[in-house]
Order: sequence, then C-alpha cells, then structure tokens
Amino acid sequence: MWTPSPFFLHSERVRRGWIDYNGHMHEAYYVLVFGNATDALYDHLGMGRAYREKRQFSNYTLESHVNFLKEVGVKVPLRVTTQVLAADDKCMQIFHAMYSGETRDMLATTEVMVLHVDTSGDEVRAEPFPRDVAERLEGVMEEHSQIPKPTYAGRVIAMRRPPANQP
Repeated sequence: MWTPSPFFLHSERVRRGWIDYNGHMHEAYYVLVFGNATDALYDHLGMGRAYREKRQFSNYTLESHVNFLKEVGVKVPLRVTTQVLAADDKCMQIFHAMYSGETRDMLATTEVMVLHVDTSGDEVRAEPFPRDVAERLEGVMEEHSQIPKPTYAGRVIAMRRPPANQP
C-alpha cells in the first residue's frame, strides 16, 4: 500500500567555503540550501523561473523560521525533504527538513510562508494562483495533508523562562 510522504526534490554537498570559524556550516548556508529546496518545489509545481518569465507571476517569502539541530561539516551530502503544510488562494506554508546523506540524521528544519505575486506592473502585488497552479497545489495538499505535521512545524521563538531581572 502506498503511503504519502514529503517530496525529495533537492540535494547538494556542503562546500568548503560554507564552513565558519567554528568548523561547521555557517547559518547563512542552511538558509541557502533551504532556498534552493524551495526553488525545486516551485519547479516541481510549474512555478519556477520560466513561470515568472512567461506569466509574470512569482512567489515571495514572507516569513521563515529555521531550527538548527546538528552541526554540519565540510563535504557532507545534504538531502532535503519538502512538505506543503497549508495553502490558500495566494499563500503556501512549506516545511523543509535537511538530512545528512551519510548518517540520515536530521540536521535542520525550516518553515516558510510564501505569497504568490503579480510582477507585471510597476508595483508587485499579491495575486491568487492561476487555476492550473491552484489545481496542482490542491493535489499536493490532498496528498500532504495525510502526512503527520512535523514536530518542528509551528514553533515560535520565545524564552523558556523570563530572565532573572524580570517579574
């Protein structure tokens, strides 16, 4: 029996220039890898570069939240899975999980909210997904809604307890 699972659309290897003075991947490159995975999702959904050039629509990131779970060293092969958590007529909520291609450990996650926009005018404005894109997205949502919500989805940044100098 077939079981729905997140998409596997992106992989890449950690480059030497991505390693910081602590000897592991700099936080900016986690975001880069996740951005590349988001682009792979757009391509998969027919909303990549060609979509922008031909139809003058794109997606802009409104918000993202990264969880850094394990240190990542040089040349580690990275595998990123992607799950669409929610969508409406103009927005998508996307969840990526980054894994080591060597150990299969989860290294980091990110949750991203994107807005569909019309780029044809002088001012970019929010615009509903065209019918064909909305139908593809509905199919993905039907499949991905059967997958449990990831543990790290929906987290917020907050102090666990107030600092000593606050009531």
